[in-house]
Amino acid sequence: MQIRNNNRSYLKEYRKDLRDNTTVPEKILWKYLKNSQLEGRKFRRQHSFKNFILDFYCAEEKLAVELDGEHHFTVVGFEHDKQRDDLLLKYGIRTVRIENEHVFKNTEGVLDLIKSYFQNK
Repeated sequence: MQIRNNNRSYLKEYRKDLRDNTTVPEKILWKYLKNSQLEGRKFRRQHSFKNFILDFYCAEEKLAVELDGEHHFTVVGFEHDKQRDDLLLKYGIRTVRIENEHVFKNTEGVLDLIKSYFQNK
């Protein structure tokens, strides 16, 4: 299934607001993902696909990186994430979910985990 640019215009302001109010874990991880620093892969921040906004997205790898905070660890949050991940997978987009705390405690491990999802070596 072909994936076109899905940065929908009606989400533009919301994406900008998310970028302007980046969480601390997102700031830390972005420092390592921006400018194609992670094995030459280009990542985008707050990239929308359908009605979802992905924390980080690498088109070359069809890989979404999601940083999860407390609200993801509820029954409702878990179910929402599963539905979202299942829909993305229908379009060939794999999702790696990383707990915010891991970014603080083991940034190198987080980067290694993301790299382990790379298929285009």
